[in-house]
Amino acid sequence: MLLVNTDYITNVEITESLGLVKGSTIRAKHVGRDIAAGLKNLVGGELSGYAEMIDEARQIATSRMVKEAEGLGADAIINIRYSTTAVTQGAAEILIYGTAVKTK
Repeated sequence: MLLVNTDYITNVEITESLGLVKGSTIRAKHVGRDIAAGLKNLVGGELSGYAEMIDEARQIATSRMVKEAEGLGADAIINIRYSTTAVTQGAAEILIYGTAVKTK
């Protein structure tokens, strides 16, 4: 499955647009890591626990979007976008969406 954030794929003909596909997940951090992140906020630096959580959430959401596109018979997903929303303290939703297409 080809995944691109443009509305075209270089050297590939899009023969049919199958519509919007999306994937999402809501993830929360472990309380122990949340405390460590709070301490890191005081001294500065990367919040690696949060970075890992968001990366994992992106992978899960992307996988769900691809599965939905495969169910439509898509060969590719174009114009992909990510969105992140804080749901509660320490929890975030990752949403990914794009247009499922068939290619030649």
